[in-house]
Amino acid sequence: MNKSTVWTVLGVIAAIVIAWVLVDVLFSLLWFIGKLVIVAVVAAIVFLILRGLFSRKD
Repeated sequence: MNKSTVWTVLGVIAAIVIAWVLVDVLFSLLWFIGKLVIVAVVAAIVFLILRGLFSRKD
Protein backbone atom coordinates (compact mmCIF):
# COMPACT_ATOMS: atom_id res chain seq x y z
CA MET A 1 0.00 0.00 0.00
CA ASN A 2 1.33 3.40 -0.87
CA LYS A 3 0.86 6.63 1.09
CA SER A 4 -1.99 7.82 -1.10
CA THR A 5 -4.07 4.74 -0.34
CA VAL A 6 -3.44 5.02 3.40
CA TRP A 7 -4.47 8.68 3.44
CA THR A 8 -7.55 7.86 1.38
CA VAL A 9 -8.61 5.14 3.83
CA LEU A 10 -7.97 7.43 6.81
CA GLY A 11 -9.92 10.22 5.09
CA VAL A 12 -12.89 7.93 4.50
CA ILE A 13 -12.84 6.77 8.14
CA ALA A 14 -12.61 10.35 9.38
CA ALA A 15 -15.48 11.40 7.08
CA ILE A 16 -17.67 8.58 8.39
CA VAL A 17 -16.93 9.47 12.03
CA ILE A 18 -17.59 13.18 11.46
CA ALA A 19 -20.80 12.44 9.55
CA TRP A 20 -21.97 10.08 12.34
CA VAL A 21 -21.43 12.78 14.97
CA LEU A 22 -23.11 15.49 12.88
CA VAL A 23 -26.15 13.33 12.16
CA ASP A 24 -26.41 12.41 15.85
CA VAL A 25 -26.29 16.08 16.87
CA LEU A 26 -28.79 17.02 14.16
CA PHE A 27 -31.31 14.36 15.21
CA SER A 28 -30.88 15.30 18.88
CA LEU A 29 -31.55 18.94 18.02
CA LEU A 30 -34.57 18.07 15.89
CA TRP A 31 -35.96 15.84 18.67
CA PHE A 32 -35.49 18.68 21.19
CA ILE A 33 -37.23 21.18 18.90
CA GLY A 34 -40.05 18.69 18.32
CA LYS A 35 -40.51 18.23 22.06
CA LEU A 36 -40.56 22.00 22.56
CA VAL A 37 -43.29 22.38 19.93
CA ILE A 38 -45.39 19.64 21.53
CA VAL A 39 -44.97 21.20 24.98
CA ALA A 40 -45.94 24.62 23.63
CA VAL A 41 -49.10 23.24 21.98
CA VAL A 42 -50.14 21.33 25.11
CA ALA A 43 -49.42 24.35 27.31
CA ALA A 44 -51.54 26.58 25.05
CA ILE A 45 -54.44 24.10 25.19
CA VAL A 46 -54.22 23.81 28.97
CA PHE A 47 -54.05 27.60 29.28
CA LEU A 48 -57.17 28.01 27.16
CA ILE A 49 -59.03 25.39 29.17
CA LEU A 50 -58.02 26.98 32.50
CA ARG A 51 -58.92 30.45 31.26
CA GLY A 52 -62.31 29.18 30.17
CA LEU A 53 -62.93 27.50 33.51
CA PHE A 54 -61.92 30.47 35.64
CA SER A 55 -63.57 33.16 33.53
CA ARG A 56 -67.05 31.70 33.92
CA LYS A 57 -69.31 33.63 36.25
CA ASP A 58 -72.09 31.49 37.67
